[in-house]
Amino acid sequence: MSSSRRLSALTLAVATAVSGLLGAGTAVAAVVPGCDISQATGATATTVHRATGASPDDGTDDRTAIQAAINRASAAGGGVVSLPAGTFLVSGALTLKSNVALKGQGPATVVKAGPNFLSSVGPYRGRPLITTNRAVNVTVADLTADQSGDTLNGNVSGRLNEYLVDVRWSTNAVISGVTTKNPFTYSIVAASSKRFCIVGSATSTRTQGRYDQLDGIHILNSSFGDVVRNTVDQGAGGATGDGDDGLVAHTMDGGSVHDVRYVGNKVRGGRHGHGMQFALSTSSDVVYNVTVAGNEIWGSPAGIITGYYNSDGLVRDVSITGNDFHDNARNGVRITGRPANVKVTNNRACATGSLTVVAGTGNVVSGTTGC
Repeated sequence: MSSSRRLSALTLAVATAVSGLLGAGTAVAAVVPGCDISQATGATATTVHRATGASPDDGTDDRTAIQAAINRASAAGGGVVSLPAGTFLVSGALTLKSNVALKGQGPATVVKAGPNFLSSVGPYRGRPLITTNRAVNVTVADLTADQSGDTLNGNVSGRLNEYLVDVRWSTNAVISGVTTKNPFTYSIVAASSKRFCIVGSATSTRTQGRYDQLDGIHILNSSFGDVVRNTVDQGAGGATGDGDDGLVAHTMDGGSVHDVRYVGNKVRGGRHGHGMQFALSTSSDVVYNVTVAGNEIWGSPAGIITGYYNSDGLVRDVSITGNDFHDNARNGVRITGRPANVKVTNNRACATGSLTVVAGTGNVVSGTTGC
């Protein structure tokens, strides 16, 4: 079966499964455009809950007021916590609850780590700015999330335990129109989650010499997801910047990343990383049923690579098709290890290295064009 036919069948299967869970005759909420594999709707309740007491641009902490509105909305069965334009300082993580959307008015709505942010820790001893910890049916949309890594010293214990926008142990989560700034950890992450959709968002890092491992959009042990139409620029800091990989499919401890599509993204990896990495941590880890299509991957040390960390994990049933690789210093694609059924087809490679996959069952590289 071709990759496109397999994904179409999977989309239908997911939609059918969701409908079955709700029961016959139950209306299914509209899927967010672009969330084809996840069939994600996020939070669908429309009642607006104001964060009473949260005042933008006044230099005082707004975490308590915003969190109270989130809790109130969840207790009422769901709703939207709407923030106006302006900067809201928070002294610790905002924890999204089930059936709640946290929405701003666009990039001018800024949720920003305040001067006391590092004194608080998240549920996994990290320092997320926004976390969905174990919530279902959640949305974060139309705002800027600023971790203040340019002014705070984020080199603290647990820095890589949790992430700037942290979708964690959640189902049916949508991150839409979110801009991240000044990270000191990964920017947008789906960790141990399923039915997630990261769409129309933007990440970048501009610090120099302060941090390492600043990935853009990082998928960890998660499945049935869409990463669509995002702008990921981990190389914005230039030749001495702190950026790492732009996109990552990462497995740990026998885990997997599967049934995920990366489509229509514009990606630049930073000097510490690459445009995209399949990263596997143990020999029983597996990345499978992944599509990487129609992306522009540019200006990176390499375009797409595999990385094995004390392992020889498996990458299989992966389609890398119709992408534009340009101005990457080394390989356009380099898939090593023991991959199977990896198809690298009909891509463009301009001022970039070769597109290669080691020999293996069903592996194909074909249709590559130049400038």
